[in-house]
Amino acid sequence: MKIAYVYDAVYPWVKGGAEKRIYELSRRLAKRGHEVHCYGMKWWTGENEILKDNVHLHGICPTMPLYVGGKRSIHEAAFFAGKLLTIRTDCDVMDCQNFPYLSCFSAKLISSHKRQKLFITWHEVWGDYWREYLGEMGRVGQAVEWAAARLTEKNIAVSVRTQRELLSLGAKEVQVVPNGIDWQKINRVPPSTKQSDVIYVGRLVEHKNVDLLIKALKTVKADVPDVKAVIVGDGPENGRLKSLVSELELGKNVLFLGFLEDYNDALSLMKSSRVFATPSSREGFGMAALEANACGLPVVTVEHRMNAVMDQVTKETGAVCQPTEQALAEAICRTLQKKEKMRGRCIEEAKKYDWEEICNKTERVYAERLGVEEK
Repeated sequence: MKIAYVYDAVYPWVKGGAEKRIYELSRRLAKRGHEVHCYGMKWWTGENEILKDNVHLHGICPTMPLYVGGKRSIHEAAFFAGKLLTIRTDCDVMDCQNFPYLSCFSAKLISSHKRQKLFITWHEVWGDYWREYLGEMGRVGQAVEWAAARLTEKNIAVSVRTQRELLSLGAKEVQVVPNGIDWQKINRVPPSTKQSDVIYVGRLVEHKNVDLLIKALKTVKADVPDVKAVIVGDGPENGRLKSLVSELELGKNVLFLGFLEDYNDALSLMKSSRVFATPSSREGFGMAALEANACGLPVVTVEHRMNAVMDQVTKETGAVCQPTEQALAEAICRTLQKKEKMRGRCIEEAKKYDWEEICNKTERVYAERLGVEEK
């Protein structure tokens, strides 16, 4: 098959769940003999088209800031969508990531003209959250999302929760192909010498609710005076969160390590911790939580209709609690006590998401849809 992936951000120049998914799948599919092309903004220097891991990377336009004022840039989305209309491709399959939406409509025009099979991979469905994100302008976002759900019958969701939300928008067919992990790579990473009781890995943005975690740690400290927590990541909430740690007199308990260029360092820190905490109210999948399981860490998360991490966590691999300071503190304390009993089950569950298995499923989904169309 000749496969084309469409997304404005490109790994490893931009690191995120969607970028990592395309990177892991594209290089594995190329290794299996498929011709794979990725169309994004040009994050690298040199030629507009380069070959990396046998994958053709196309920089179709200069880069622009993905975020403005902490929110995804509409101007950037429109710019990339417009440039996408100029590409020439004769692929069998075009897989466009749903965010930032406008590129999905460009991909639809291209695939319809070339009689190519268009898949849209959905990492999240926002629904009513659009109004919280953009105010009254959120109605426009909702309308665009609703229309995007009807662009193709070949939708892919990264989680059951996203599948359910997408079907509620009126999408006709949605297959679940989750994100994955490189189990062998994670298994080879040694534990860090920096030990901790609780670790958070992710962006420091408002909906991740890291402030709730810090407040919960103040309560945990009452039972475990020397509790140690590590926060890995950076973002616009960084300054506010550090001020909160100082305000709550947790300076000796909470360590901020910032963004780590080598993700193996984050995995190493996970392996030397006891519990992974992610109190986010919005996760389309939760890659870091799955990687934490693979490192033998149980995961503590909170109940929220937009938090897909909840679907990964069972009583044997962690805890799901109400999004309150007291409930989160209690869940962390309970899980700290059970960590060693949970370790084996966490690893076994995470192995089911190895990227090779996810690639097998992706390959079948593409091939089956091509076969249906050819009959």
